[in-house]
Amino acid sequence: MSAQQAAIERARAAFLRACWLDVAVRKPGNVSLASPGHGMQASMFIASAQAAAGPLFEPGLGVGARIEGAVAATWAVAGCNTNLGILLLCAPIALAVERHPGAATRTDLHAAVESVLTGLDIDDARAAYRAIARAHPGGLGSAPAEDVREAPSVDLRAAMALAADRDLIARQYRDGFADLFALAFEAPVCAMACGEGQQGATDAPPDAAAVACVQRLYLACLSGVADSHIVRIHGEGVAQTVMAAAQAWRERERAGAVLDADPGFAAWDLSLKSGRINPGTSADFTVAALLLAGWIGPCAAPVRDAAHGWHGS
Repeated sequence: MSAQQAAIERARAAFLRACWLDVAVRKPGNVSLASPGHGMQASMFIASAQAAAGPLFEPGLGVGARIEGAVAATWAVAGCNTNLGILLLCAPIALAVERHPGAATRTDLHAAVESVLTGLDIDDARAAYRAIARAHPGGLGSAPAEDVREAPSVDLRAAMALAADRDLIARQYRDGFADLFALAFEAPVCAMACGEGQQGATDAPPDAAAVACVQRLYLACLSGVADSHIVRIHGEGVAQTVMAAAQAWRERERAGAVLDADPGFAAWDLSLKSGRINPGTSADFTVAALLLAGWIGPCAAPVRDAAHGWHGS
């Protein structure tokens, strides 16, 4: 196996591990093994990840083709949108790893992703537009320019930049995935969460440290910025209320609380679902952050520099 093939397989395993942790760990408002919601079960997300991994890590495909192929594969097994945001974030990472299999540090991987984003073209935009229109994510409205229901006239990065002020995932394309990298390496991610030693065992049950790691990432994102998915469906006010609640739970976790041991954490989860509030963008960021950490391997120490840490900016 070549170095490139080995890199692709390692990234694919890290992706599957991240998607498994996404549902294996309770993240309030999101579907999990412990708590279905929004008309969906955890098994749908697991099947979606397994189906999407093929086109997402298919050698030679561009970012747009990866997104479109993975969305089609997802719909074939799930019949609905379970992972569009995840695919939009992970496709550039997958191509970056393929092109730069030696990018083994945060700095090198970030540069590799930026190189991919710089090379995005109108074919990537066309394919991604078709995928987004097919997935039809919750709250998808119309845009005054480069609406996804129409043929794009600019490359994918330029199209995403037009939506960057209202969508956190689009902002990553404009800003070189800066927020995502800051989140992924803000705090140490345990080896099990990274996927270290999990080759062929991407669905191994998470231990307490892995659970805490995933919840830490999720709450860091949800408490740092209004969740785009919530804003689109419920408005800024609801998103701010959820963000404030997440900040309180994050402080408890930082103080050493085991969140799953607190009945209030599960109650918050059920309350969000009963209100049909799904922090989907924060879940997407958690998966992509775990993929980054899983690729890098033994994870970096916490970022203390305020200029580089996650602030939900």
